[in-house]
Amino acid sequence: MIRSELITRLTEQYPHLTHKETTRVVDTIFGQISEALSRGDRVELRGFGAFSTVLHNARTGRNPRTGESVAVDKKRAIRFKTGKGLCDRLNPGGDADDGHA
Repeated sequence: MIRSELITRLTEQYPHLTHKETTRVVDTIFGQISEALSRGDRVELRGFGAFSTVLHNARTGRNPRTGESVAVDKKRAIRFKTGKGLCDRLNPGGDADDGHA
């Protein structure tokens, strides 16, 4: 699902909200999640999952085409861990090893 599909579905599900209002709500939620992650905060959406950041240290990599050494700067990456509710919904029956004990 892409952002515009999410907005359309929400507008259909909540007819008292206009398309413009729904767009503003979606943009606000995504904006707040982005801001929290950029500060290094963890964002947890119960039943869905948790977003966090992890720091990858600078390292020396290799260009796969030439084999030449390349300096790779340190960077932060986003991690997502699914919540129990989402895991249960994706794997009905509870037989999957989802990492939740």
